[in-house]
Amino acid sequence: MVGWSLGKEKLKDGQYDTLKGSYYVNCSPRFADSQVQAELEAKYPSLPEYTAANIWPSEEVLPGFANAFQQLCTLIINVASLVARACDQYAQGSVEGYKPGYLEHVVKTSHVSKARLLHYYPSKSIPGDPSEDDWCATHLDHGCLTGLTSAMFVDEDAHPPLVGTDPLPELDAPLDPKAGLYIRSRSGETVQVKIPRDCLAFQTGEALEVITKGKFKAVPHFVRGPSPSVGKTIARNTLAVFTQPNLWEMVDEERDFATFAKQIVETLMVLAR
Repeated sequence: MVGWSLGKEKLKDGQYDTLKGSYYVNCSPRFADSQVQAELEAKYPSLPEYTAANIWPSEEVLPGFANAFQQLCTLIINVASLVARACDQYAQGSVEGYKPGYLEHVVKTSHVSKARLLHYYPSKSIPGDPSEDDWCATHLDHGCLTGLTSAMFVDEDAHPPLVGTDPLPELDAPLDPKAGLYIRSRSGETVQVKIPRDCLAFQTGEALEVITKGKFKAVPHFVRGPSPSVGKTIARNTLAVFTQPNLWEMVDEERDFATFAKQIVETLMVLAR
């Protein structure tokens, strides 16, 4: 969960996921302070996914990448704080004992917000008939609010992604209208989510569900790939920013976020086996 990752996760069928690659960054502006990062690493040695130093590509390879990445993540976190303020207003009137302004505090002050830049490989790499959630299996985020950019679809056969080339031209649509992000509602309905290109979307995670005693529900979601017959050369790219409490912040009466997150990860590892 730091730097580039491919083939580390297991899907629902037990196979390792090689259909998407991830680039992880601890994206809080506070984490950029090397002293803060070192203190977190010393205090929480068993949670390197939240405390290890970021791994950036060199400026010679990808000039301007780190700066652009950090600017975009900061923008998403700033917008998330406004969304959190609205959530707080609802929670204060709906959750007994809710601490006023708690979620906005979490979003604004967290040292451990995490960004995940995602690249979904063309569906020609998917063996057999693709299932509904072939590009990313159904799951929950375990933070509070996840900020999402719109998806960028690229024809990689027409425009191979090579270091040093101009930005790849973005398709107006993924060719297969069924490809993309889906969520499951509280009633069990499956809904496709299409984020406009100039917008952000936010979805709720497991930590927020616990903090609000179920008034906000973690949203099950998955990503469906295009049919190989029309989209076998199409890749999908997007950025997710997970705003989550500091490791010492409480999510309920007994657990801080460090304990909560470790329990979630351990559960996922058991399921993957």
